[in-house]
Amino acid sequence: MVQLCGLLTCQEEPVPLKSISVTLSICEFVAGVSVTLNYENEEKVPLEVFFVFPMDEDSAVYSFEAMVDGKKIQAELQEKMKAHSNYENAISQGQQAFLLEEDKCSRDVFCCNVGNLPPGSKAALTLKYVQELPLEADGALRYVLPAILNPRYQLSGGPEDSCLKMKAPVVPLEDLPYTISLVATISSQHSIERIQSNCILSPTEYLDDKKTSARVSLADGHKFDRDVELLIYYSDVHTPSVALEMGKPMQKPDSLMGDTAAMVSFYPDIPEAEPVTCGEFVFLMDRSGSMQGPMSKQDKSQSRIDAAKETLTLLLKSLPIGCYFNVYGFGSSYEAFFPNSVQYTQQTMEEALRRVKLMRADLGGTEILIPLQFIYRGPSIPGHPLQLFVFTDGEVTDTFSVIREVRSNRERHRCFSFGIGEGASTSLIKGIARVSRGTSEFIIGKERMQAKALRALKRSLQPVVEDVSLSCDLPQGLSAKMLSPEQTVIFRGQRLIVYAQLTGTMPSAEATGEVCLKYTLQGKSFENKVTFSLQPKHDDNFTIHRLAAKSFLQTKDMGFRETSAGDKKEVLEVSIESGVISSHTAYIAINKDLNKPVQGPLARRDIPTPFLLSTTAMTPWKRACRLDRSHALGHRQKKKGLSLKETSPELERAHSSNKRTNLETHHPVFGENYLVQLISLQKADGSWDLCEGLAIVLGVKLRDIRDAFTIKNADLTSWATALAVLWLHANGQDLKCEWELLERKAVAWIHNHADSRILSRTFISVHKVEDSLELSLLSCCMN
Repeated sequence: MVQLCGLLTCQEEPVPLKSISVTLSICEFVAGVSVTLNYENEEKVPLEVFFVFPMDEDSAVYSFEAMVDGKKIQAELQEKMKAHSNYENAISQGQQAFLLEEDKCSRDVFCCNVGNLPPGSKAALTLKYVQELPLEADGALRYVLPAILNPRYQLSGGPEDSCLKMKAPVVPLEDLPYTISLVATISSQHSIERIQSNCILSPTEYLDDKKTSARVSLADGHKFDRDVELLIYYSDVHTPSVALEMGKPMQKPDSLMGDTAAMVSFYPDIPEAEPVTCGEFVFLMDRSGSMQGPMSKQDKSQSRIDAAKETLTLLLKSLPIGCYFNVYGFGSSYEAFFPNSVQYTQQTMEEALRRVKLMRADLGGTEILIPLQFIYRGPSIPGHPLQLFVFTDGEVTDTFSVIREVRSNRERHRCFSFGIGEGASTSLIKGIARVSRGTSEFIIGKERMQAKALRALKRSLQPVVEDVSLSCDLPQGLSAKMLSPEQTVIFRGQRLIVYAQLTGTMPSAEATGEVCLKYTLQGKSFENKVTFSLQPKHDDNFTIHRLAAKSFLQTKDMGFRETSAGDKKEVLEVSIESGVISSHTAYIAINKDLNKPVQGPLARRDIPTPFLLSTTAMTPWKRACRLDRSHALGHRQKKKGLSLKETSPELERAHSSNKRTNLETHHPVFGENYLVQLISLQKADGSWDLCEGLAIVLGVKLRDIRDAFTIKNADLTSWATALAVLWLHANGQDLKCEWELLERKAVAWIHNHADSRILSRTFISVHKVEDSLELSLLSCCMN
C-alpha cells in the first residue's frame, strides 16, 4: 500500500483535500518553493486534523502559515516541547492552533496538527522551503516534488508518537478527489536548452530572447498520484561560482543571519585515472516484502526486486579481478551469500550469480540496522578498503539510528546508496551516503537502475583524492567561517557546494576575494581558483543563509533522540535564528482573535489514497514491458556489421542447447535482451568463450565464425572476446555507461593474452562474416 500526503485527523481519518497549488522558482541550481494545500470542512462539527507529507531531506523549510476564512495566521519557530505545550493549551481553550514539526523518526516526513477547524471553514496551509538541486550524470538539474509517502516498517519498541504509524484507505487512481497545479519559473545566466518531466507539461514559454528565463506548468487536472519530477538542462552547468547574500538588518553582529553568507560552487576538473583493482565490495540488497511492488504506478514494467537483481548481476560482472566481495539480503532477518567476503574469481562469481537468480522479496519487514552492524563487525581485509552498496526502497522507520551507525564507521568505509521506486526515504538514502563520504542515487519511473549503479561503482574504483582543502583570500578585516562540513572526498564529475559566513567589515565596491580548492591525486597536486566580487546581493527570502543553516543542521542534528547535548544547543540556536526547522524545533501558530472559542467535540475524517496494484496483479503486463525494454537495449533493425536479428528462434534453440550442456547455470539468459545475454556470457577475467550463445548475439552462425578464423593453434577465446567488444561498440552505444567497466576488463584481458595475429586478422575476418565494421572499433581493443 502507498500513502499520499494529506490532511488527516489524529484518529487517522481524513478531511477532504480539494486542491494543491505549487509555485516553483528555480534560479541556477537553487529552488524556492511555496506549496499551498486547500481544504474545506463541509461537515457540521468542528475538526482537529493531522497533516502529513513527504519532503526531500535537503529542503530547508523556513515558513509556515495558515489562512483560515480570510485571516492569515503566521507560525513562530519554537523549541519543540514548548511548541507542543502551547498547542495543547490553546486547543483545550477552544482556540484555533497549528503545529508543524519534523517527524521524530525521519527528517523527510513532516507533520502538522490543525486544531479546531469550525464547520464550513476553509483552510489554506502554505509552507515555503528552499533546496539545492542535484546534478544528474547527463547535466540535468533535478527537482522532485514528493507525493508518495510509503508506509515505514515499524520496529518493536519504536516510538509510538510517529505520524508514520497512521494508515489510510485506498481508492482507484481515477477516484482521487484532489488535483495539483504547478507553475515553475526557471532563470539562469546560461541559456535554458530544455525542460523535461515525468508528467505532462504545458509548452515551454521563454520569457526573453536569450532563453535565460522560462516558464512551464503542469497540465490541467493532474492528479497528485506520483512524485512530480522536472529536469532542467542549461547550456553550461560546470562553471564555478561564488554568490554573496546580505544579512538581515538589525541582527546582532557575528551571527549567521546578520553577517553576509557565501555559497561556493566548484566543479573540480579531476583528470581521469586508471581505476583501482583492489577493494572489498559489499552489496546490501533490500528483500523486504515491499520490494515486490512495481517501480512506479505509471510504469508497471518491472518489480523493484527484479530491477535490483538485474542491476546486481551487472555489478558482479563489472568487478575487477583480485578484489573481494559479498552480497547480503535483508528484511526482518538477513542472509549472506558467503560467510565472509571472498576473492572475486570465476567460481565465486558464478556462485553469486546463481544465488542472485534465486533472490526473492520474501524476508518480511525492512530492518537494515542489524545487517549493517554485522558487516561493520567483520574483519578488514588489508589493502582492500570497504565499499558498501545499499539498495532499498527506504521504508525504514528510525532512519537516525541507521545514519548514526554508518557515521560511526565512516573512517573504514564509503557507502553508496540507492533509493528504489517512488517514496524511498530521502533521509535514509542521502543521510547514509553523506556521513560516509559516498554518493546517493534515486531511481523512479522508467529510469534505469543499472546506469546509476555503474556510475557509483566507477566512482568507488577511482583513485582516492587526498589532501582536500578549501581556503579564502579576503581583504584585511574580513574572515570566512566555514558552515559546511570539511570536505575529505571528491569524485570526478561531481559538484561541490560549500557555505561560509563572512565576518568583519565589508570592503569597498571594487574589492574582490578569491577561493581556492586544492587536492592531490596519485602524488600530483591540483588546484581550482575562483575570483569573485565582494558586493553581496539582497534576497528577501535569505535563500543562501537558509541553505547554509540547513547544511550546518544536517551535520549536527542527528534526530530528536540521537543528538548529543552539546550539538543540540547549537542546533537550537541556528534553527531558531534562521527559521529553518530541525528535529528539535517546531512551528506553532495560535489564532487569538476568534470572537468566541470553538464549541463541541472534534470529529475526524480520512483522505483516501490511490490503489496500487498488488503483486498478484503484476504478471499480465510483465511480458509486454520486458519486450519494450529489450527494444531499448539493442533490438534494432538489421544493419551491416554485427547486428541483431528481428526474431529469435535461434535464441530459443540456444537456450535448449545450453540446458543440454549444463551452461544455463553459469550463463543465464534474460529473455530476448541481447545485451544482457552478452554480459551474462562474459567470464570474471573479462573474456568470452566462443559458443552458440555468443554467436546468436553476434547475429551469425557459430560455424561461420569458426570458418572465418584461419589462424592455426591460436586461442578461440581471444577471437571471441575481440568480437564481443566490437559488438558492444556497434550495437550498445546508447548504454555505454553500463558496459564500460566490462569492456575495460575485456580490453585488459586481450592485451595480456591475445595473439597479435588475432588482432590483426579481426577486422579482415569481420568482413567475411558481415559486410563491414568501422576499423576504429577494432582500434579500441588494440590501443
